[in-house]
Amino acid sequence: MTEFAGLHHGDEPLLLPNAWDHASARALADQGFRAIGTTSLGVAAAAGLPDGTSDTRDETLRLALALGSDPYLLSVDAEDGYSEDPDEVGEFARELAAVGAVGVNLEDGLGSVALHAAKIEAVRSAAPGLFVNARTDTYWLGDGEGTLDRLDAYQQAGADGVFVPGLTEPREIDALVKRLDVPLNVLYSPAGPTVPHLADLGVRRVSLGSLLYRRALGAALEAVAEIRQGRAPGGTVPSYDAVDALSRRGGDTARSRSA
Repeated sequence: MTEFAGLHHGDEPLLLPNAWDHASARALADQGFRAIGTTSLGVAAAAGLPDGTSDTRDETLRLALALGSDPYLLSVDAEDGYSEDPDEVGEFARELAAVGAVGVNLEDGLGSVALHAAKIEAVRSAAPGLFVNARTDTYWLGDGEGTLDRLDAYQQAGADGVFVPGLTEPREIDALVKRLDVPLNVLYSPAGPTVPHLADLGVRRVSLGSLLYRRALGAALEAVAEIRQGRAPGGTVPSYDAVDALSRRGGDTARSRSA
């Protein structure tokens, strides 16, 4: 079992925060997170591209290249693998593993179960050490129907874990955990169960998705609104030097600057 896979079998669920650039990833790592994911929405929005349309393959690979050598475990949100060809998805997974990623998240978008299973098999073949988190959008885009059938197919194809964003009802989570052979990943929702409650239900991984990115944008808008109204913005503001230091490696001397 790899170190990253082991985090899905510890005493507590793996709480996986999702970064959108180098600074956000390093800041989260500095808070003690051993593993960090990426958010496809954050990557797409930063590049001026739509999310979930397979347009950010290059941007995602560039981010993985920037983050993969840092001292934390990196899992990459790869949408649907950026291709309908399983072999191309497998090649992308091989590239991710080559730059240091240890996990990949693949979503089915409620498309063909057989095709998504084939993508999982291709990734397992091309990058055997990569933790494959197979996502189904039955709750995200639908009413939950067919969830177990899809997850069964993805387990059989070799998925190391399964992800069901939009699943928040405790009874449904509990029932699903009892039917699975691999760790269940859910998306944290402020309106849903707390992380301790999810742990009690048997959830083994809790992702934050685009929440931190959206929260950061919200904080920026709140700050500029307060400044416009003549008030000092509230909240925590890291210093220039603290943020600048996130991009520096050992041995560098941080500059002092008040800007």
